[in-house]
Amino acid sequence: MHVKVLDQQVVERAKARGLDALVYAPHFERLPTVREEAARYSDDDLLVVPGRELFTGTWQNRTHLLAVGLDDPVPDFIPLDEAVDEAARQDAALLAPHPTFLNVSVSREDLAEYADRIDAVETYNPKHWPHHNQRARKLAADLDLPSFTSSYAHLRSSVGEAWTEFDRALDSAAELVAALKDEAPRRIVRRSGWRHELRCAAEFAHLGWENSYEKIDRLFLSGTEPTHPDHIAYDDRFEGVY
Repeated sequence: MHVKVLDQQVVERAKARGLDALVYAPHFERLPTVREEAARYSDDDLLVVPGRELFTGTWQNRTHLLAVGLDDPVPDFIPLDEAVDEAARQDAALLAPHPTFLNVSVSREDLAEYADRIDAVETYNPKHWPHHNQRARKLAADLDLPSFTSSYAHLRSSVGEAWTEFDRALDSAAELVAALKDEAPRRIVRRSGWRHELRCAAEFAHLGWENSYEKIDRLFLSGTEPTHPDHIAYDDRFEGVY
């Protein structure tokens, strides 16, 4: 349901692991670019669905949402309520990845406030420690929200470590969005054993890189992100909302 990396090696690994689809949602890439990459790597054996993990709020206090089925680009760094409204306006599926994890996730209060607008909560994530997954499961149960899981793969080796299995074939992005929004029956599945634990540990360790030099490079060396609300691509639609 959520990978950050996409190339031929990822596609081959996904097929070898028996996956039918991937949701590709890299950081700081605009929707048209994500769509192009998704189409490039989709074939009869693997559907790659474009998604956007939206960074809402300020950089210091950001909240992530995973939107699947957007028609129009939505920037990062807009307020949480604006992002929720945009997803609803576009009838996209809106998911809560890694809830209450570190300082980058929806809080319990956020989930409660937007429970009628969020279509699923991630209840297993390889970057989580066991107590994080337990807490996420309790949140979903307390709020009566459907669950999902993903490899959340920032590393190729994580692809296929966890997946969401629906009770029906989903042959298009539109069918996946409909299944999420209609609360279609599903199973949360993950691998186990020492190899899985090692891959989970590698994903967690990757947080150090992701939130240190890589982010510093983006913030201070790379100029305005293509998903910043002020970027010319958004035609001033989000000017002043962050």
